[in-house]
Amino acid sequence: MKNESPSQPWWTYGHVWLIIAGPAVVVVAALATAWIAVRSPDPVIAEDYYQQGMNINKTLARERARMPAMQGRNHANTPAEDAN
Repeated sequence: MKNESPSQPWWTYGHVWLIIAGPAVVVVAALATAWIAVRSPDPVIAEDYYQQGMNINKTLARERARMPAMQGRNHANTPAEDAN
């Protein structure tokens, strides 16, 4: 007499669902990401984006060149009681 229990279907075992859950979550996340990407595409940047960036850099360089003079002027105008 054998003490074997009858074989059960695969879906009744919990570890099978644990193994299936990992790839299923990845597929759902990929579909959600694709839906978000299609629903809200990236905006088109300006045609002259490089020139705009160069102009910003020139403006920042001019402001940095004036910074020591502005700091000295502001320091000279600071009242003595506020200097501490």
